[in-house]
Amino acid sequence: MEIQETPKVKYIFGLIYSDDSNITACINHLEKVFGPSDFISKEYSFDITDYYENEMGSGLKRKFISFINLIEAQKLSEIKRLSNIIEEYYLKENGRSINLDPGYMDLDKFILASAKYGRQKIYLDKGIYADPTLYFFKKEFHAYAWSFPDFSSGMYNEYFLKVRVQYKHQIKKT
Repeated sequence: MEIQETPKVKYIFGLIYSDDSNITACINHLEKVFGPSDFISKEYSFDITDYYENEMGSGLKRKFISFINLIEAQKLSEIKRLSNIIEEYYLKENGRSINLDPGYMDLDKFILASAKYGRQKIYLDKGIYADPTLYFFKKEFHAYAWSFPDFSSGMYNEYFLKVRVQYKHQIKKT
């Protein structure tokens, strides 16, 4: 049996933050590590949960950033651990000022990295899990029953569709 080459995927980071002062620096930091970005989303209000408010304050916002360079899917665990280190550069007195959620997209799905166990999550390596978050079907992204409420709302779908079109063009060239 022939072993197929590992597919390259499109890495996307979700950034949750309350203070705009560090967001440009953090995006520049991510670009230094992962290469140039191709799409940075608009700013979304992140008020669907209060999970991060004790640590990061109220009035939270979210952005997504995708990168031109395609990377192997199996690097997700390593990238999550690296993102945790990058978050430390932007710590404030009571914790993080920026939460980084790395994930990847292939043609059929969007997967987030997680350091928390969940019944749907697939263990990768060194305490990191793959969390299936969205799947692509009939020209649209759909949430799973367990997906986070903000992803389930569909508010990010326009961004993810745009990134998927770019990814599709990229993999045709390889």
